[in-house]
Amino acid sequence: MSLRHAPWEEAAEFRIGLRPIPISDWFEGGDADPAKRKDGLLAAHPTAVWSEIPGSRPAQTELLAMLAGAFGHDIAADGQPPLLAAAREVADDLCLMEKLGDAWRLTALSLCAGSFFTASEVIGRSLAELHRPVTGFEARLLTRVERIFNNLRPDTLLERRNWSLVSSPDLYAPDPGPMRAAIPDIDPDSAANALFARVERQTLRRLPQTGAVVFTIRVWIDPLSAIAADPERLARFARAWRTAHPDFRAYKQLNLYDALVSRVIDGV
Repeated sequence: MSLRHAPWEEAAEFRIGLRPIPISDWFEGGDADPAKRKDGLLAAHPTAVWSEIPGSRPAQTELLAMLAGAFGHDIAADGQPPLLAAAREVADDLCLMEKLGDAWRLTALSLCAGSFFTASEVIGRSLAELHRPVTGFEARLLTRVERIFNNLRPDTLLERRNWSLVSSPDLYAPDPGPMRAAIPDIDPDSAANALFARVERQTLRRLPQTGAVVFTIRVWIDPLSAIAADPERLARFARAWRTAHPDFRAYKQLNLYDALVSRVIDGV
C-alpha cells in the first residue's frame, strides 16, 4: 500500500513546519462523494460538524467564490451558509479564521473529520485557545503562528502535516474516549491491522478581499500494517516513535500504544 503522507519520517514532534506549495495543489481530492459523507454527518450531528458566528458571512461568501473559481464551475449555496456549501465540494474540512480585535478567531467551520473535538467546542476561540491542549505550544510557538497569520499574502499557499496513532479507521472522531478504551482488547498479534496512522494535511490561505484566513484539514488514515510491510519505512517509523519529544508523546498519548507498537516494531 502506498502512503500519501508520512510526516513521522520528517519530525516526531509538534512543530509549525509550514512550507509554501503551488496554489494548484490546494486540495488533494481522494473522496468520491464528500457531499454525501458530510450531509449524513450534518443530519446526525449538526452542532458537532458545523458552526458559525454572526458577521462571518462576507468571508464565507468570498471563500465560496474562490472555490468556484478554482474548480471552474459555479457552486450554488441553495440556502445554506456559504462555507457549508463550499465544504460539500471537497474532502477537506474548512475553517475560517478572522482577526477580531487583536486576536485571530475561528468564525466558521465545517468539521466532519475532527480529531477529538467538535465545531461547537471550538467556535469563536483564538489561536491561543485552540492550541491550549498542545503541550508547550503557547510558550514555544504561539507568537510565531500569529506572525504567520498576520503576514500571510493572498498569493501564498502554506502546507503542514501532523500525525497520531489511533485504534479506529473512522474519519469522524470527535471523542478519543471510545478508541482509547478499546486498546486493552486489541490482540497484540493483530496490532498492525488494528492500529492506524492518522495524518492531517493542513493548508493556510488568505482571502484577498476580507483578509480572512482559510485553514483546511484533510485527514488520511492508513493501517500500521501498511508501514510494517516495508522494512525501511518501518525502521523510520520506529525511530520516530522511540525518539518523539516528550511534549509530543504527552499530547498524542502515545504511551497508550507503546506495548502494541513495540510488538509490531520488534516482532516479539
